[in-house]
Amino acid sequence: MKSVLTAAALAIAGALAFAAPAAAQAPEKPSLTLGVGGKPLLYYLPLTIAERKGFFKEEGLDVTINDFGGGSKSLQALISGSLEAVTGAYEHTIRMQAKGQDIVSVIELGRFPGIVLVAQKDKADTIKSIKDLKGAKIGVTAPGSSTNFFVNFLLAKNGLSPDDVSYIGVGGGASAVAQFKRGGIDAMANLDPVITKVESDGDAFILADSRSEAGNDAIFGGTNPAAVLYLKRDFVDANPVTVQKLTNAFYKSLKWLHTATPEEIADVVPEEYLLGDRSLYIAAVKASKPIYSLTGVIPESGMKNALNMLVEFDPELKGAKIDLPKTFDGRFVAKAAETVK
Repeated sequence: MKSVLTAAALAIAGALAFAAPAAAQAPEKPSLTLGVGGKPLLYYLPLTIAERKGFFKEEGLDVTINDFGGGSKSLQALISGSLEAVTGAYEHTIRMQAKGQDIVSVIELGRFPGIVLVAQKDKADTIKSIKDLKGAKIGVTAPGSSTNFFVNFLLAKNGLSPDDVSYIGVGGGASAVAQFKRGGIDAMANLDPVITKVESDGDAFILADSRSEAGNDAIFGGTNPAAVLYLKRDFVDANPVTVQKLTNAFYKSLKWLHTATPEEIADVVPEEYLLGDRSLYIAAVKASKPIYSLTGVIPESGMKNALNMLVEFDPELKGAKIDLPKTFDGRFVAKAAETVK
């Protein structure tokens, strides 16, 4: 009974906190820094759209974006206090809870990871499945990032462990393409437009693909939340108007992406994101368009799938008691859905 009363009290407190429209309030922190790991990747397209379409400015925010080599590095920057928010993988909120760090997501940007594991075309005779990756050198955006987790999970499902391979950070965008083409790695887990580039150039073949609903069902058994906006809990509690405005900006991005054509998206992103080939970028957008969240809400099933994935290969999580509802605060996206036109 006590827990029910506590939950009710929290709900009432939350409702009171959000009673005044955020749009009518000034943000507590109008200037802030947001971290990301590989901004040109389509995984983070909602961030680029929010920036390029002026959605942050519409919400009265001056957002400085720091682009790191991978998601684990942007997480480290958040923990150290050098930035206020991160657009990164949902899994980090679970792993940090196990480490005693209260990190919370406030809007889902990707309902599928969109990560693809490819192998070198000239290795097709020796690498025919995930099991054949034992002893391989595998490129990931950065060690400890979502691309790394993705491969760890696939290895575990196939009787291997992370110790059976070597990981090499290759970043995203043009740097990842260049490193793959140099041939110093046997396989690579990355995202579009990198994947479409190396595949269309005839350098790679696909071992696992999470860009579609069918692909995710085959790998995870359903949706698996990918990119989210996450922050420290104490920052959220101290700056609810700022967090609401950030959420509003990303919600606008999701709404715009639902109706935008791949050609319109290519018109908005920076020229360098096209990797010198606009038609290839458009093809990559078409392949990855299903990954974006339709509502901004992380479903309970998705949270469970993410935890189940991590438990497969992370010893720290096998014995940890994770409170999944604490990894996502849905108040902000619910408010955005009510107010954003």
